[in-house]
Amino acid sequence: MKKGLFLSLIAVAMLASCSKTLPQPEQISVNPSPLAVVGDKVSADITGTFPVKKFAKKGVLTVTPVLKYAGGEAVGSPVTYVGEKVKENGTTVSYKAGGQYTQSCSFDYVPAMDKCELFLRFTAKVGKKEIEVPELKIADGLVATAKLAKASDNKSVVTPDKFQRVIQQMQEADIKFLIQQANLRSSETKSQQMQDLQAAIKEADQNERKAINKLEVSGYASPDGGMDLNEKLAGQRQKNAQDFLQKQLKKDKVNATIASDITAEDWAGFQALLENSNMQDKELVLRVLSMYTDPEEREAQIKNLSSVYSTIADEILPALRRSRLILTTDLIGKSDEEILNFLKNDPSQLSVEEMLYAATLTNDNAEKIATYQKVADQFNDFRAFNNMGMVYFEQGNVAEARRAYNKALAIEPQNADVNFNAGVAAMADGDFAKAEEHFGKAAGTQGNLAAAMGTLYTMKGDYKAAKSAYAQAATNNAAVQQILDEDYAGARQTLANVKEPNGVTAYLQAVVGARTNDRNAVYSNMKEAVAKDASLKARAQNDIEFAKFAEDAEFQAIVK
Repeated sequence: MKKGLFLSLIAVAMLASCSKTLPQPEQISVNPSPLAVVGDKVSADITGTFPVKKFAKKGVLTVTPVLKYAGGEAVGSPVTYVGEKVKENGTTVSYKAGGQYTQSCSFDYVPAMDKCELFLRFTAKVGKKEIEVPELKIADGLVATAKLAKASDNKSVVTPDKFQRVIQQMQEADIKFLIQQANLRSSETKSQQMQDLQAAIKEADQNERKAINKLEVSGYASPDGGMDLNEKLAGQRQKNAQDFLQKQLKKDKVNATIASDITAEDWAGFQALLENSNMQDKELVLRVLSMYTDPEEREAQIKNLSSVYSTIADEILPALRRSRLILTTDLIGKSDEEILNFLKNDPSQLSVEEMLYAATLTNDNAEKIATYQKVADQFNDFRAFNNMGMVYFEQGNVAEARRAYNKALAIEPQNADVNFNAGVAAMADGDFAKAEEHFGKAAGTQGNLAAAMGTLYTMKGDYKAAKSAYAQAATNNAAVQQILDEDYAGARQTLANVKEPNGVTAYLQAVVGARTNDRNAVYSNMKEAVAKDASLKARAQNDIEFAKFAEDAEFQAIVK
């Protein structure tokens, strides 16, 4: 789309004599033509020639580029050309030889420029006499496809609640046994651990906010002695402990199933106790455990360590002769109805996680914002401000979104997800420097940082950096960049892989169709685009991408 437009122009009619002639420049070339928006600018380089024996020696010609569009015009910076006998500032043009005309122009983009014309406007005089030189149209139309890259194409990141309807808790108690014995001792069954466990079981059964998830009894034997003896001891210890627990359940009128298990030689427990002990030479014993896997060989090698075995026998092994009773309890949280009722009538009864969760129970954005505001007021939690900012951003209220994100960052300035969201909002607001600053702190975000950086570079007009940043991102914005790079095959593939295609996705597919002269692709995709987003009709009517199809009845029927 950057081919030059070459216009052969006829010089203005000669005045009374050749010495009083001031011509328009001829052989005008505009690059790019059509014009194109890059970043927030519409820029062009203009070249041409002044014909021989036409530029008056006392003439002064000022040339001003003017971009005209519906409802207004943008005026560029003028350049002045002067004849050989003029002492004013300007580029001198030889009367006999003519001269080169060069000029660059740049205009601040506004959406109305999507349908525009570029003119050269002249003021001229020869000596003291004003000369009328008519305006000259030199380019028609503007490629504004880059403006389809939107900050909102980058999905913001929610900072979620940690609400769990059911939370599991575990409580344990050990019943210890003497060496090579399995009979229960009252000192063990009446220990504080066992009393606490029995009370917890009873409460879990009776409390409507709790439920017994699992009750387990495991029997263990220490890893000294033979395997047959240890298996028998572990099994009997488990049975005796389970029978005792079953009687307690019956007494407390608790209906629960008990799961059972045995560990004949508790080497794992042995290693854990050893690692946490202050025993001398424990590293020596640990090396033996790592060197030998056969239980009998392990036991023999450890017993050979006479310097430490007596300590092991006195301090480690007795703790392994046990039955372990484990209660897993489900703590049942508030129902959705209860949470919403408390939110309305008494928010102080809710935890921060419950309040953040409450905001997910409605699709009404006003209610979401009100809930997040309550969380912010009660807990000053950064997640409330971040998620509030997301709602504002989705509503198109970028200013409020940025304010909310800034409040979140005042609490958690280095949070990657909030910085990502703040960067996207700043980009949408045209504050590219701030966006880049936020993205610099967003490493590790759950958002697609590469795609967001690509969007930023596209919106800034740095297409080379954008192409590198997008990598394999399958987004509308990545496809915009591929279209600008004339990588139409790549754009087709990217658009086909967009996870949540919308009207712009189909519109871009139509643009690719237009650039590759695929009429069917233009019509089918344009139908889909305007069906999903009716506002795209007006854009398509003014979009020079579809200039070849603008007069087709089928195209007109789609976009009108």
